[in-house]
Amino acid sequence: MSPVSSASCATSKDGEIRIVQPEEYKEAALALAEAFEHDHTTEYFCNTPDRAHWTKEQKWDLHLSMMEYITYAHCLRGLVTTVGPNYGSVALWMPPGNNIDDYLTVLRSGLWRLQYKLSTEGKTRFFTEFIPLLSATKASVLGAHDTSSWYLVYIGTRVAARGNGYARKLITHVTDMADEEDLPCYLESSDEVNVRIYGKMGFEVRRKIYLQRGLEPVELDIMVREGRGKRNSFVEKVQEVRTESII
Repeated sequence: MSPVSSASCATSKDGEIRIVQPEEYKEAALALAEAFEHDHTTEYFCNTPDRAHWTKEQKWDLHLSMMEYITYAHCLRGLVTTVGPNYGSVALWMPPGNNIDDYLTVLRSGLWRLQYKLSTEGKTRFFTEFIPLLSATKASVLGAHDTSSWYLVYIGTRVAARGNGYARKLITHVTDMADEEDLPCYLESSDEVNVRIYGKMGFEVRRKIYLQRGLEPVELDIMVREGRGKRNSFVEKVQEVRTESII
């Protein structure tokens, strides 16, 4: 799954990428939860009308639980990487041909608990609207490459760790592997600011989709980076140097 062994990753320095092991999923999930605390999609599931009476702390606990289940599922079936001190930036990837939908992964990761933790409206938004929409869109956009692509499910950087290029490191770590096999990479972005950043790394907007059960639609940009084979051209290397300081 990665050219770096899990043993070497466990002792890597703060500026190096390492693979997050299942036993440390809570720390990685906390970093992602902090990065996405005010994200539109987070509020879409946790701040529903039938949970208007909940406190800020209760909504945070639900958000954190969701991140823990999703992170652990990706530790089991995908690739979770981090870079920087204290899990400064964390990425959840689903490699080609993998998914977290199988019964054992849902059971072990705790994803099944969302059926009880989400409110009635939250469950409708997550299970009836969000998951089917994302799955159908990915299949439609990628077509025959749907099961042979790298899927960036989440990437987040803690506020204190931003400006160090950590997110770019985590993304290029996988896009370089994808390029070796000429495979596309796919993501959904819930922040329009990130569209420009992802664009600097070769991602292009292919479609916009909307979550529509809230007071205002939540827009998601669907972005794809096509596989490039081995990137050895002078022009591509110059472009990488020029974007080095972007993130």
